[in-house]
Amino acid sequence: MRLSRLLERLKYEVVQGTDEIEVSTLANDSRRAEQDSVFVCISGAASDGHDFVADVAAKGAAAVVVEKEVAAPEHMTVIRVEDTRYALGLMSAAYFGYPADKLKIIGITGTKGKTTTTYMIKSILEKVGHKVGLIGTIEAVIGDKRIPAANTTPESFTIHQYFAEMAEAGCDSVVMEVSSQGLMLHRTAGIPFEIGIFTNLGKDHIGPNEHKDFDDYKRCKGLLFKQCRLGIANVDDPYFEEVFAEAACKTETFGFSEKADLRAVDTHLVSRPGYLGVAYHVSGLMDFDVEIDIPGTFSVYNSLTAIAVCRHFGVQENVIQTALKEAKVKGRIEMVKVSDDFTLMIDYAHNAMSLESLLMTLKEYHPARLVCLFGCGGNRSKDRRYEMGEVSGRLADLTIITSDNPRFEEPQDIIDDIKTGIGKTNGKYVEICDRKEAIKYAVEHGQPGDVIVLAGKGHEDYQEIKGVKYPMDERVLISEVLEELGH
Repeated sequence: MRLSRLLERLKYEVVQGTDEIEVSTLANDSRRAEQDSVFVCISGAASDGHDFVADVAAKGAAAVVVEKEVAAPEHMTVIRVEDTRYALGLMSAAYFGYPADKLKIIGITGTKGKTTTTYMIKSILEKVGHKVGLIGTIEAVIGDKRIPAANTTPESFTIHQYFAEMAEAGCDSVVMEVSSQGLMLHRTAGIPFEIGIFTNLGKDHIGPNEHKDFDDYKRCKGLLFKQCRLGIANVDDPYFEEVFAEAACKTETFGFSEKADLRAVDTHLVSRPGYLGVAYHVSGLMDFDVEIDIPGTFSVYNSLTAIAVCRHFGVQENVIQTALKEAKVKGRIEMVKVSDDFTLMIDYAHNAMSLESLLMTLKEYHPARLVCLFGCGGNRSKDRRYEMGEVSGRLADLTIITSDNPRFEEPQDIIDDIKTGIGKTNGKYVEICDRKEAIKYAVEHGQPGDVIVLAGKGHEDYQEIKGVKYPMDERVLISEVLEELGH
C-alpha cells in the first residue's frame, strides 16, 4: 500500500524522504515493526515510540510518523503530524479499507451502564435479523468469535481490524463502549458513529494516567458527540447539558423527566424468591409496557437507552419487549440460583460509586438482610478501599471482606484497609481471605429473604496474584460450594 494513501485524510509534513513509497504493514509497537513497515511513534505513559526509531530502522521499517523531532537514518521517510495518536486512528481506518463505512456504528459513553446497554441493544437488534458486532469491557464479539478485552475501548488499529473482520463476517452494525480514555487518546478518531449515547456521569477515572480532573473527564465524554450523526442522552443527568455543550449532532433524550423524548412512567419493582426485576411503561416517542429481569432504577435507564436506539432501526414493540426480558449480561447483576429462600447475584461493582448504586438499588427491595461480599484490587488507590469499606458498612447488614486481585500486595493488607473504612460505620463484618471460603460462608449462612451480592469480580474469570493470573470464576466456585454443601 502506498504511504500517501494511508495519510490521505490527515494534514502532514514530509520531513524526510517521500510519501510515495510502498509500505507493507502499519505498526505502533516497535516489536511489530518489520521490513518496509510504517511505524507510528506514540508517546505513552510508560514509554515513548519516538525513542525507538533506530530500533525499527534496524528491522527495515521504511517510514516513521512522528509528532516531534527525531534522528532517523537518511534512507527512512519521516512524516510529521500534529498528533500521532490521532494519525494512528485515521491511518488504521485507511489501512483496513475504511470498514466503518460499511457498518452502522453505535457508540455508548458514560460512567455506568455502558456494558449492560451494549448487550441489550445487541440482543434486540439480533431478534429482527441484524448481525451485530460488539466491542466492550468484557469482550469483542465477531460472529461466533469472542475475544477477551484488555481495554474497554481498544487501540484504534485493533478497532478497525475488528470492524474489518465484522464486515467480512456479514455484520451490518456494531455496538461499542466508548470510554473517556478512548476518546481522550483518539482511539475512536475518524469513526463515523451513526448514534452516540450518553448514559450518565460520575466522579471516576480521575488520577495518574487517567484524567487530570473532573472537567477533563466531562470534556472527553463530550468528544463523542462531535463525531456522530445522532446523540441520545440521559436528560436526567445533571451534566447532560455540559457534555452536549459542543455537540455537532442531532439530539434525542430519555429519562424519567417530563422533558424526555422517551420517558419511563409507572415504574414498580418486581420481587419473588430468587428473582428481582423492574417494570414500567414507555411513553413519549413510543407507547408500551416493559418488564426486565434486572433490578433497579438504573436498569430502567439502560433499557430505555436500548429502546431509544432500536426505535431508529424500526424494531417493533413486541420484539423489544421479548428481547429485553431475555437480555442477560455476565457479571452485571447476574442472578445465580442457589436457594428458594434467598437471592444470590454476581456484580462487577468495583468502586465506591458503583457499589453504593448497587446496594441502594437492592435495598429498595427490602430484603431481610443485605449481605455484601467483596475485596479490592492490589496496587490501586487505598482511597478506593476505604470508600468501598465505608459504603458497604453503611448500607449492608453484613459485609464479608475477602480477596479480589491482590496483584503484588498482600491480601491481608488490602483487607485491613477495607476494615479501616468499615470502622467509620457501625456495620457488621467478617473477614475470610480465601474467596471460595467466603462464598461458602455466604451460602451456608444465607437466611430466608436475604439478598447476597458477590461484588467486584463480575465477568472476570481469574485472580491475579504476584503477576500471575490464576483461573477463578465465581460461577464455578458457587457450583463447587453447592456440591460440598450437598445442595
